Amino acid sequence: MFGVIVAEAAEARRARLDAATAGLEAPFAVVDLQAFQANAADLVRRAHGMPIRVASKSVRCRALIDAALKVEGFAGIMAFTLPEALWLAAEGYDDLLVAYPTTDRTALRALALSSETASRITVMVDEVEQLDLIESAVPPGALPVRVCIDLDASWKLGPAHIGVRRSPVHSADDAAALAREVVRRPGLKLVGVMSYEAQIAGLGNRSPAIAAMQKRSAAELAARRAAAVAAVQAVAPLELVNGGGTGSIETSRLESALTEVTAGSGLYGPTLFDGYRAFQPAHA
Repeated sequence: MFGVIVAEAAEARRARLDAATAGLEAPFAVVDLQAFQANAADLVRRAHGMPIRVASKSVRCRALIDAALKVEGFAGIMAFTLPEALWLAAEGYDDLLVAYPTTDRTALRALALSSETASRITVMVDEVEQLDLIESAVPPGALPVRVCIDLDASWKLGPAHIGVRRSPVHSADDAAALAREVVRRPGLKLVGVMSYEAQIAGLGNRSPAIAAMQKRSAAELAARRAAAVAAVQAVAPLELVNGGGTGSIETSRLESALTEVTAGSGLYGPTLFDGYRAFQPAHA
């Protein structure tokens, strides 16, 4: 009987959605706002008081970014690109952290020529050549560009890296060396450190082997991230230390070195997160 009821409910929901979107040309997406809000609330619960930055790369809808930011516990946006961050800043959004290093010279110039954008946007850096590129793109006398160091969060086992190898900055010494390069350049201002543990945040752990790997990786990363943040703070004070993702909030929030975590796709609850043991988002 239960299976029949579920099937009927699914058919009725499909009929309702088909009627609502009958006049739309594909491709389009339909979002269940009740499920979206339930997922937002659950992310806040899991973060246990640590602020959550919204990842626009995953949400890709300004109205839904607004909906998340209205939930107490969410603060700031991790923008996909610098041009996107410039657009959001022009629309009045504040506290924008660009997720990846950029080579967009036009956007970098626009960033540094406006006090509105220079104070609201932070760009990502992971090597000295990136610092050179920013300086070459920004005209003399422009405002300082706020930068955040991308610390690689993959678990290094000998020559192998478990996870996403995002940055050549892996150790505390690496981070401190890049921090010193930043602070000696008057056109740059070091404000943060970011790291994303993809091997935990984006990989389901229902498998005992994966769960064991994640436990060991989380312990290694917590110690290394704390050391890296301390090394950078010895060079310059930091405004933010960002880490984690939807799948790692429980472990990431326990790290005293972090000031915030990031989440995006967890607001939608895609099937990626069906493979996690600690939480189960609604499919929005």
